[in-house]
Amino acid sequence: MLVPALMAITCHEVSHGFVAYRFGDGTAKAQGRLTLNPFNHLDIIGTLMIFIIGIGWAKPVPVNFNNLRNPKRDMIWVAAAGPITNFCIALFSAIGMRLVIAAGTQLSEMKFFVEPMVLMLAFSVYVNLLLAIFNLIPVPPLDGGRVVVGLLPYKQAVFWSRIEPYGMIIIIILVFFTNMFSYVISPALGLGIRLLAGPHSNVVFGVTSLLMK
Repeated sequence: MLVPALMAITCHEVSHGFVAYRFGDGTAKAQGRLTLNPFNHLDIIGTLMIFIIGIGWAKPVPVNFNNLRNPKRDMIWVAAAGPITNFCIALFSAIGMRLVIAAGTQLSEMKFFVEPMVLMLAFSVYVNLLLAIFNLIPVPPLDGGRVVVGLLPYKQAVFWSRIEPYGMIIIIILVFFTNMFSYVISPALGLGIRLLAGPHSNVVFGVTSLLMK
């Protein structure tokens, strides 16, 4: 679990900083955060939460939106970069899992290699889709909330951005005290797994259930 989880979180954060850098903000680069070294992004509590509740986080990559060439428009792309990256990793992981399973059925002597690779790739599909979907919740400071701020007209955007100081409280209430995970996140996650893993979606569900026990 650790390898795909760290990769998912690290790539998510680096993508934010990289896109911000391309649009004119060098804050993340100046602080050495444009690196795939997971220790530069690790948040101990956020990493532990992946194994405890299935959702985790890293240290947010610093972005100064005032440095962006067009702050309101560019904010959309900076925020969306994280979920898009996770969707892409989930897609490549699903393709890799299919190829490894196909190779394993042809070459039984590769079983020692196939089993751990399938475990990691299957969990990678799960954790990357979960991060992408969860971060699309339209409440700042989550990426979906910042995308909404970038899309709304100015007055509405200002109003929605003022939610950010209370955003994590709202998210905790939604996740732990409502049925949002059961009725929204879980069905979307299941649909994504079935679309990407296809006939091997049962492998992802089985591996995830086993690893999360």
